[in-house]
Amino acid sequence: MADKPVIQIDPDILGGTPVFAGTRVPVKTLFDYLEAGDSLDVFCEDFPSVPKVMCIGVLEEARRAVSPDAHPA
Repeated sequence: MADKPVIQIDPDILGGTPVFAGTRVPVKTLFDYLEAGDSLDVFCEDFPSVPKVMCIGVLEEARRAVSPDAHPA
């Protein structure tokens, strides 16, 4: 997914709320699920329009944003 954007921000989609590209699922929803203790698999089951690889891409982008020198585990 490195060559394709995983996050889309468009004023015509949910008023510009960041969503998973090609969907209307807000990225924040993934973080809400994880914060509540739900697994990535549970999120993907509840939002089948968001592929797991896209979720991982968003999490990798977040990691790079908060710690650009960190290396993936």
